[in-house]
Amino acid sequence: MASTPAQLGGTPVLILPEKVTRYLGRDAQRMNIMAARVVAEAVRTTLGPRGMDKMLVDSLGDVTVTNDGVTILKEMDVEHPAAKMMVEVAKTQDDEVGDGTTTAVVLAGELLKKAEELLDQDIHATVIASGYRRAAAKAQEVFDGMAKKVSKDDVDLLKKIVSTSISSKGSEIKGGKLVDIIVEAARQIVREENGKLKADRDKIKVEKKIGGSSSDSQLIKGIVLDKEVVHPGMPKRVENAKIALISSAFEVEKTETDAKINITDPEQLKSFLDEERKMLADMVEQVKKVGANVVLCQKGIDDMAQHYLAKAGILAVRRVKESDMQKLADATGGRVVMSLKDLGSSDLGSAELVEERKVAGEEMVFVEGCKDPKAVSILVRGGTEHVVDELERAVHDGISVACVAIEDGKVLPGGGASEIEVAKALRDYSKELGGREALAVNAFADAIEIVPRTLAENSGLDPVDILVKLRAKHEESGGEPMGIEVVSGEIVDMMSKGIMEPVRVKLQAIKSASEAAEMILRIDDVIAAGKTEEKEKGPGAEGGAGFE
Repeated sequence: MASTPAQLGGTPVLILPEKVTRYLGRDAQRMNIMAARVVAEAVRTTLGPRGMDKMLVDSLGDVTVTNDGVTILKEMDVEHPAAKMMVEVAKTQDDEVGDGTTTAVVLAGELLKKAEELLDQDIHATVIASGYRRAAAKAQEVFDGMAKKVSKDDVDLLKKIVSTSISSKGSEIKGGKLVDIIVEAARQIVREENGKLKADRDKIKVEKKIGGSSSDSQLIKGIVLDKEVVHPGMPKRVENAKIALISSAFEVEKTETDAKINITDPEQLKSFLDEERKMLADMVEQVKKVGANVVLCQKGIDDMAQHYLAKAGILAVRRVKESDMQKLADATGGRVVMSLKDLGSSDLGSAELVEERKVAGEEMVFVEGCKDPKAVSILVRGGTEHVVDELERAVHDGISVACVAIEDGKVLPGGGASEIEVAKALRDYSKELGGREALAVNAFADAIEIVPRTLAENSGLDPVDILVKLRAKHEESGGEPMGIEVVSGEIVDMMSKGIMEPVRVKLQAIKSASEAAEMILRIDDVIAAGKTEEKEKGPGAEGGAGFE
């Protein structure tokens, strides 16, 4: 529907350019809701341990096989602005808690579907948005009330949380060892700040290498560098390593300004080169003097310096990433120094072993056996590139939920149990509330049941039967932890089955989904600028800004 020029005394007044596409009122709402729901439907079949995978092929022909919600949405080339908002929901969920991305998007899509039914009953979008806000606040209260405590020393419980998270990633076949590795890594990096536990997932470095199988993955109590030792004459293995972490270049400093040196005599050239060599020899001498036998450098190492380091029996690695330098400092207890002049013996880190090893045909340097490291590495192995990539995503989700559970110390039953409990509480709340907002709260209660409904559908179970059974169980006293056991199709106690999720995953999913749904609902006018002449010549030029 193009914009119509206003009439003034018979003369048309053009307010918007000719190529602008404009949608008003219900048309705008219907179109935005449809676009957002299409995105939610795209990822819905991936939810749960029996969810299916998606194969995504980009414009270059690169293939990604995954059922990770945020990865699917990032790889999809989404054009519609309302659909892009749904992609943002997944990204926010991933950044904040690292898991529950599919749940958040599916919930947002279902909230919009229920809102459309209310709009068709002539209930105003503002009333629906207000009701959704109240329902989201109430849902968060219910989640908090249902939560059970978990501590960082409760290893079995943490393993169950991680297992629940990674079971949907197709890695459950050999998930046992991965779960142990993830929990041990998360517990290793915990530190206390102002009386609160802090587990920064960025302190766990994940390195992936094709070859072997997922059961060959390992935890290194230290850092793995995808680098090789710089000089063939250097030792490939150093025990009881004293590690110098240097962020500046290991070479003769160049002047900041352009300088010209006139040499008129071969003797002058010789003395000039001798001086350079002496400076490099002094730098290596400084490293030896403080007692370092391993040098890890963020920038380059001069060829001559490499020769001197090799002669001194010092293992050196160059061009280590800045983020890795910081992790090395956390793992080894060393300090990253800007200049060699500042290097003292107290700045050195320590590790039982620094060794170059061949992994999948490529050299890697292992810094391991660190004493109480505050940064660790997980080396992920898998048979093919796609398997390794998916395992890496599973490990990322597992690490995230373990860290979040340790920080918050609260978990909820999975398998749709907490959603059914929230839906029940919201229906009771709507009776207290009354008025038109009560309809929106009821719609929210129906929408949140999409999680158990989808889990049932994706497992080949009858969603109506399952929902009826679940509601009946939750009406009984002590029925809060009852959820779907997708393998048998039975309604069982999720906590005793070990199917649980951190509270923060659910809270963030509710927040992100309800806020996105409210924002899309409140749009009643879409004005889309026409494409420029340049773009029109390219492929897919028809339609303004992806609205057609």
